[in-house]
Amino acid sequence: MAAGIGTPIMADARLDEAIDLMRERRVAVLTGAGVSTDSGIPDYRGEGAPVRTPMTFQTFLASETARKRYWAGSHLGWRAFGSARPNDGHRALAALEAGGVVSGVVTQNVDGLHRRAGSRRVVELHGGMDRVLCLRCGQHYARQAIADRLAELNPSIDLERSIRVNPDGDVDVDDVDAMVIPDCTVCGGILKPDVVFFGEFVPPETFQAAASIVRGGETLLVAGSSLVVNSGIRLIELARRRRMPIVVVNRGATRGDNRAAVKIDAGTSETLTAMASALLD
Repeated sequence: MAAGIGTPIMADARLDEAIDLMRERRVAVLTGAGVSTDSGIPDYRGEGAPVRTPMTFQTFLASETARKRYWAGSHLGWRAFGSARPNDGHRALAALEAGGVVSGVVTQNVDGLHRRAGSRRVVELHGGMDRVLCLRCGQHYARQAIADRLAELNPSIDLERSIRVNPDGDVDVDDVDAMVIPDCTVCGGILKPDVVFFGEFVPPETFQAAASIVRGGETLLVAGSSLVVNSGIRLIELARRRRMPIVVVNRGATRGDNRAAVKIDAGTSETLTAMASALLD
């Protein structure tokens, strides 16, 4: 058994079928928010998830008030979001890559937890919350550097308040009139977290990098994604056209269930740990 992988806690015929489809094959992986729930980051669409209206790119661009609201909430949320730690599912995928089973991970998550768990070949379809981008000149910043600037510009923000973090690292903040938001130190342009907002498209080069991971696999493992986002279903279709067996692990139904050779309705942490234990033993 690989170091760092615990004893599997599952015994299921569908799990055995999935492992058979992954054994001695290159496995491409697509993950969604369900992989990170055990790290304390809630799922937008999981059972019990609150109904919310996330910021759209168009609203962010059009309104300084909207940008203030976003950055106020994001500033507070970053402290909790940025302190999240990889869970057993992230570590299992990193171990599978190190063991030569997983050829790469495509993730719809923006939390950076796959990279922090040790996965090396990762394509973040929707970007990463730990980076900030200037929309005018393209300058990149570390998110923590922008958080420090926000704290300096807004010393009255109560960083100790009780917050409920959302899947994109944002929280709800009511009073933003006095909020001062930083601009780009290079050109004075608008700063935005380097993530794909609602209303934006995945950059073509990012999608092509993700498609390359899928094409390089012989089995596609989907973990923790309901596949509601079109970029995910496009990758599923790419695998189907290549006649790759598809394994789906998710609590609840997904848009890919009818394309899956095996569907496991279970949590990702325990399922991925069991898979790693079997495949790396």
